[in-house]
Amino acid sequence: MYKIAIAGASSLLGKELKEALSESTLAAANFLLLDEQEALGQLDQVGDEVTFIQPITADAFEHVDFTFFCGTPALTSRHWQQALRAGSTVLDLSGALDEQTGVLVRAPWLGTESAEADLFTPAVVPAHPAALALAMLLSRLQLAAPIRLAAATLLQPASEFGREAMDELHQQTVNLLSFQGVPRATFDAQSAYNLLSGLGESARVSIGASEARIRRHYTALTAGREPALALQVIQAPVFHGLTLSLAIELERPVELGALEQALSGEHLDLVMEDTDSPSNLAATGQDEVLVRLRPERAGSRGTAVSRLWLWAAADNLRLHAENAVQCALDLRRLRPQGTVQ
Repeated sequence: MYKIAIAGASSLLGKELKEALSESTLAAANFLLLDEQEALGQLDQVGDEVTFIQPITADAFEHVDFTFFCGTPALTSRHWQQALRAGSTVLDLSGALDEQTGVLVRAPWLGTESAEADLFTPAVVPAHPAALALAMLLSRLQLAAPIRLAAATLLQPASEFGREAMDELHQQTVNLLSFQGVPRATFDAQSAYNLLSGLGESARVSIGASEARIRRHYTALTAGREPALALQVIQAPVFHGLTLSLAIELERPVELGALEQALSGEHLDLVMEDTDSPSNLAATGQDEVLVRLRPERAGSRGTAVSRLWLWAAADNLRLHAENAVQCALDLRRLRPQGTVQ
C-alpha cells in the first residue's frame, strides 16, 4: 500500500492527475490532497476515496511515498525540498525543477531514456506533453529513414497556464461579443480570437518560457538520437488541447505506406481520412496523440517521398498526467514496498 500526495490538487492538472491515478494500478493507494490557502477544505475524490484538500504543514509529507507537484511553480519551489527530506519521491509537473542539478526529465513510453533514476535522484520531471509528442513522432519516423530537417509550430492552449488563463480567455470572449473592454491580467494582450507569438510586458505567463521548457525536455528525452528541432510556439485562442504542425525532410525517399506503418502503434493514432482530421476537440480525453500524414505532393501509398507534413493533436493535460503516472510506476522499483506506518 502506497501513500501518494498531490500538491496543487485543485489545479486543472491536479484534477486530471487524480483521474489518471484512479484508472491506474496505483488506485488502491492512500491519497493526500494538498494545496494553497484558497483551496483548503474543498471536498474532493480520488477513485472511490473521498477526502478534503488540506494545507501543506511542516509534517505534511511524512510517510508519503510519492509526491506529485502539479500546482504553481512557486508552490513547488517552496515545498519540494521538504518532501525530499521526508523521504518522498518527488515528481514535478509544474515546470519548476527541470533545471535543478540531478533532476531527470522522463517519459517511459519512449523506452529510450538518457538516464535512469536511482536512489540519489532528487526529483523526476514528467516531460512536457508537447516534447513527448514530438519525441514520439520523430523517433517513429526515424525507423523508416533518417530525418534531415524537422520544424514544428505548436499551437498552445490556455489550459497550459492553468485555470486563471482559461477564465481570462473566457471573459475576453464574452466581453468582446458585448463590445466591452477585455481583462488582461494573465496575458496582458487580447488572446480571444487572436494568435500570438508573444504576450504583453506585464503578462503573468510567458510563451518564451514555455518554448524553452519544451526545447529542454525534447533534448533530454532524445539525448541526440533524434534530429535537431526548429520550434515555434504560438498562443492559440482555444481553451484546451495542443496541436502541432511539423514539416519533415527525410535523407532519402520512402514509400508512404512505410511511413504510415512507422507512425502506427502504441500511443499514436494515425488518422487516415480527411473527414476525421486531428483537432484539439477530437483529442480531448484521449490517451493517444492523433496524427495525420500528408506528403508535400499527393500520391498513392506506393509513392516514395522525402518531404512531408504531420498534423498532430493531443489532450495536453491528459497526456501530461498519464506520463506522470507512468513515471511513478517506473519508479516503484526504488520503493518495492510502501512506507505508510
